Amino acid sequence: MEIYLIRHTTPKIAKGICYGQSDLELSSDFDNEAAVVQQLIEKPLDYIFSSPLKRCAQLADSFDVPVQREPRLMELSFGDWEMKKWKDIPQAALNEWMENYVTQAPPKGESYKKLKARIVEIFKGIISQNRSSTGIITHAGPIRAILSHVLNLSLKDTFTLKIDYGSVTKISLVEGQFTVDYINKK
Repeated sequence: MEIYLIRHTTPKIAKGICYGQSDLELSSDFDNEAAVVQQLIEKPLDYIFSSPLKRCAQLADSFDVPVQREPRLMELSFGDWEMKKWKDIPQAALNEWMENYVTQAPPKGESYKKLKARIVEIFKGIISQNRSSTGIITHAGPIRAILSHVLNLSLKDTFTLKIDYGSVTKISLVEGQFTVDYINKK
């Protein structure tokens, strides 16, 4: 089984804005970025699971395969911080969260540990279907959470993994054993 973890293409948003589950439009270069992503997939996909947010769903719909939108594949919820400038979030609260983001959630948001729990749950369901080639179109946080799961890597250490917009990470599952073929291919 081949699993392609695909990060959405570039969103249309100014730098320095906190967003996670906010539903953003895509940049004007979407068509070119989507074409590059499709070329990175080594063999035709049987099925795609996608975050329902526009930045993922639009990319999923650009493939000519069945797509299932799955809310558990959404990015981390930043709660009250969604769509605020990072510089406008009280520094003390931001510092406290950054020290403990694995277990502590932003106000009315979720922790990285909680995100991983929902991502691993859906990921196990996806792999149980044992399709030949599956795409998962999602966000950087969920991709890092899946890699944490398959590599037995601590959540805190996953931020050493670069996951660019429009990048593809490939995981193979053979006889119950995961291998990561590549990360962040662009």
